[in-house]
Amino acid sequence: MKFYHILNSKVIFKLPKSLFELPYKSVIFNTNILTKPSCRNYSAPPKRFYRKVGILKSDGKYEITLDQRKLKTPKGSILKVDNEALALAVATEWDSQKEVIQRSNMHLTALSSTVIDNPNNNTKYDIVQQILSFLDTDTILFFSKEEDGLYQLQQKEWQPQIDWFCERYRVTLAATESIGIANVLPETKAHLQRHLLSYNFSAIHGFLFAVEALKSIILTSACVERRLNVSNAVLLSRLEEEYQCGHWGRVEWAHDLSQLDLQARVAAAVLFVHLNSASEQMVTKKKVASS
Repeated sequence: MKFYHILNSKVIFKLPKSLFELPYKSVIFNTNILTKPSCRNYSAPPKRFYRKVGILKSDGKYEITLDQRKLKTPKGSILKVDNEALALAVATEWDSQKEVIQRSNMHLTALSSTVIDNPNNNTKYDIVQQILSFLDTDTILFFSKEEDGLYQLQQKEWQPQIDWFCERYRVTLAATESIGIANVLPETKAHLQRHLLSYNFSAIHGFLFAVEALKSIILTSACVERRLNVSNAVLLSRLEEEYQCGHWGRVEWAHDLSQLDLQARVAAAVLFVHLNSASEQMVTKKKVASS
């Protein structure tokens, strides 16, 4: 048997000649691979199919209409919310769509649909546990001593938020300078759990959405309690990134777009919490007045 010699660095590999002698008919060329570049297939966003957006009160709740057709959730249920303010906010999302419908930017609609459909069959307790799981890795509990300037900035901007959180909820939390998870006492989690369970089912969905965006229970609580506005909370959650951008420069279309998207998510989440909490307070006041 003859062998071809292939030289690779200082090693010579011998391969049988039969490997190179393939019958002509067994060689199949796919010209499509050569002429057509590979690409991923993404479904195009649906075109706007309605002219007017409105709201309709039905059985004590509010529905959104698109040219007199009722808006539905992904599972086919009619989208109903508890108060007019939230209905107007959802309707505004749909009315602001241009030629195509960008569902990824309609956070209030998505939150309202999730509450109704509950695709994962979560209870309020389940959602609270998801929120508490972020506490061990809360963004602003991890200080970095690798750069003195960043460390001083974290002490100046983050530590006051941690102190406020501990005083407001009567818990004990301490920042860490290690790469491990923060040491959170069981009593702290138990106390926060009782507080979070005081939110209604709809509001706690909004709280989770904000925590997932900011990666911080502390900053989310500060937003919900109106200690911080959304833009400041987002900047604090991106403190290290903003610090590095100050030293190395920023890619405007990338960093700015990411920041604005995060602000939109957090703003929608906090608004969702407030509107659903307000509707519950109004119902309570009506019951007290009637009694």
